[in-house]
Amino acid sequence: MTKHAIYVELKAKSGKEEEVATFLKSAQAPVEQEPGTVTWFAVRYDMSTFAIFDAFDDEAGRQAHLNGKVAAALMARATELLAEAPQLKTPEVLADKLPG
Repeated sequence: MTKHAIYVELKAKSGKEEEVATFLKSAQAPVEQEPGTVTWFAVRYDMSTFAIFDAFDDEAGRQAHLNGKVAAALMARATELLAEAPQLKTPEVLADKLPG
């Protein structure tokens, strides 16, 4: 069962909304290469509000993801794309339903 998660809310700068959407879509391929990332979602709430939610079986998987390519790329482009710093939360998963 997944036990750990990451939730990050992202607010795009005005005029950068589609670049944020494109960035998040492009993050799927590197995340698929992370064996410790059980599930990963990039979502859009409205024109400028996005979020990432991912879950892990253990803390090692979560830390590997936080130190991975997507996190590094996001932080490298944060001031260019985002209206405010990403709001990172690390919740505990209480229950899940996953394929398989």
